[in-house]
Amino acid sequence: MTNKEELERILSIQKEAHLKEGPLTIDKRKEWIDRLIDSIIKYQDKIPQAISDDFSHRSITSSLLTDVASSITSLKIAKSNINKWMKPSKRKVSPAILGLLGAKLRVEYQPLGTVGLISPWNFPVVLTFGPLGSIFAAGNRVMIKPSEFTPKTSQLMKEMFEENFSEEEVAVVTGGPEVGADFSSLPFDHLLFTGATSIGKHVMKAASENLVPVTLELGGKSPVILSDTCNIEVSSRRIMAGKTMNAGQICLAPDYVMLPENKLDSFISHSKETINQMYPSIKDNDDYTSLINERHYNRLRSYIDEAKQSGCEVLEINPSDEDFEQQEHYKIPPTILINPDDNLSVMQEEIFGPILPVKTYKDFSETISYVNKKERPLGLYYFGEDNDELNTVLDKTTSGGVTVNDVIFHVAQDNAPFGGVGPSGIGSYHGIEGFRNFSHEKTIFTQTKMDNLISVFRPPYGKKAENALKAQIKK
Repeated sequence: MTNKEELERILSIQKEAHLKEGPLTIDKRKEWIDRLIDSIIKYQDKIPQAISDDFSHRSITSSLLTDVASSITSLKIAKSNINKWMKPSKRKVSPAILGLLGAKLRVEYQPLGTVGLISPWNFPVVLTFGPLGSIFAAGNRVMIKPSEFTPKTSQLMKEMFEENFSEEEVAVVTGGPEVGADFSSLPFDHLLFTGATSIGKHVMKAASENLVPVTLELGGKSPVILSDTCNIEVSSRRIMAGKTMNAGQICLAPDYVMLPENKLDSFISHSKETINQMYPSIKDNDDYTSLINERHYNRLRSYIDEAKQSGCEVLEINPSDEDFEQQEHYKIPPTILINPDDNLSVMQEEIFGPILPVKTYKDFSETISYVNKKERPLGLYYFGEDNDELNTVLDKTTSGGVTVNDVIFHVAQDNAPFGGVGPSGIGSYHGIEGFRNFSHEKTIFTQTKMDNLISVFRPPYGKKAENALKAQIKK
């Protein structure tokens, strides 16, 4: 049996089970979520170690925070809201006269069936388990394709799911790009992909062959705008903390900073201070994460080399003056590029690493026009205390989400939708929006029993039909 045939077999089993059993009960949905939570708790020690092994090194504490605890939080919130989310939505009947005479209208939320989930390598557990809160709350089964870049974590998750779910409920398939391509082409009832925009385009194209609706959680170059009114010390600290989390390998990592000319020196000074405090050393520091592999390391080094060759000022923050040419892992110290040329690769491509370009401006309006010249990002960050400025940013820019006076944190808000816009994504999950994203919103209209009334709209048309139409065709 080929890989494609095996994938088709699993999907067929899940679809048959869905048709046979019908919509999952509320209790069943909660029980499935509980299985996930119990499994994460049971494997809380093995998960961070597997991720660290895949990265060659990643902070154990960081993984407990981002992949273990955050997964549980997302799942708990979904479970606690299932009853409320599943309630049918009553709507007003039109024309209104039908409602007055007994016609009724409601929207019910029906499971789609089987959802395909392709998860990434940068946060392999939370970006697998987290979306399952929305998917299970909506009553769906799921097939999962985790990243080949984190093979130990992917295998561990496969074992976790096989221990707690039957194949007709949840199935995990592992493999490289070929398996991913076959997976994307399956006739799912919905497909969720988290990863690079370039790959997302291929996934969407493959899904379109079967008219499979998609949710794409992508990335982009998330800007940071510093106002002249910001607390530069606090701002610097929060930006650098976000930039160095997971060594910048976050789709929402601050990609570049725009700040007033008069705040540049202070920003650099406080950024250095922050890194010195968080990472007195880097090379063998357990809290500082390695890049995922040599290919990504070389890509980032090429950005820095290109910037140097262009004459850009490059500031490497290396508190212990360590030699990174010889190292066990793939670590790059936090590196600030000051006013890099927009033609450089680092300004054209999503960085996904601990490199931070900093651009200065003279007038605040420059920030808006600069952001709007680029593709719409997944996240946007404003630091400052000027409400007029903030409202201008919110009104005149478009992004997946916004965090004010910090970075990244809007993704942690499980009661609000998370997703991109345009090239940074399609659709969303988290909150009731996630539940509805993985549900079919079925309109159900029950007609009035007064047939003599609606007979007006059947031939032969007469004066009554004419009068009824006149009543509707007006302001």
